[in-house]
Amino acid sequence: MSARADTSADTPGQVRRPAGALRLTWLHARYQVTETLRVPVVVVSTAVFPALILVVFVVPQAGALGPAGATAAVAQLAVFSAMSVSLFTHGAGTAEDRALPWDTHLRTLPVGAGPRFAARVLVGAFFTVVGLVPLVVLAALVTDATTTAARAAAALGGLLVAGLPLLALGLAVGYSVPAKAALALAQVLLLPLAFAGGLFLPPEGMPDWLASISTWTPTRAGRDLVVGAATGTAVPGTALPVLAGWTVLLGALAVRAIRRDQGRRFR
Repeated sequence: MSARADTSADTPGQVRRPAGALRLTWLHARYQVTETLRVPVVVVSTAVFPALILVVFVVPQAGALGPAGATAAVAQLAVFSAMSVSLFTHGAGTAEDRALPWDTHLRTLPVGAGPRFAARVLVGAFFTVVGLVPLVVLAALVTDATTTAARAAAALGGLLVAGLPLLALGLAVGYSVPAKAALALAQVLLLPLAFAGGLFLPPEGMPDWLASISTWTPTRAGRDLVVGAATGTAVPGTALPVLAGWTVLLGALAVRAIRRDQGRRFR
């Protein structure tokens, strides 16, 4: 009995390895959150910007929008918040980390990139929630937006799906260019994707030429999915195929950028 106990303790099996990976993921996530919190302006902008857009553009039209329109507007801004986190946390943030000697040291350790990558995704999800909480609270207080618990859960699931191509886009930017260029590129991509995707101006108010282009953007597809889930309206048939296509394309670009960066810096 004692020999068996000693053997199981000395040879970590499949039970202990996941625990070690989870612990490393938690440590990396805690470190990354702490580092981000040391720059308060980043957190404030993440939390305040979507809510500020709601106050400036949605609240003055709350009476004309009605409950359904207000709910759709909040859902659109939720997608915008997720995109902002993807471009700046995963994009510019990753590029800044790559320039640090500490990141180079971490990548030489015999642990693998899995825990660090998983931690980065968790940190992005955390700051997405940070941006959603003020938005949802403010919408409940000053607009007629309303939904059910089931629709809210469906909208959250839709936001996760809509965030996949945006996450891949952020990683592709972060691993492809230096920090200064990544920040500029994130800023350049943010507003055009938001406007083209109907995150500020509803697609119904777009010119025909812009509406036709908008249908094939990842932000418009994500917007349609989340709005449909939150309001209970039909989701266009193009939404999921467009999201899937962009996820595969941008995911391939992100994987290529990560492998290229790894090979260039550590071969």
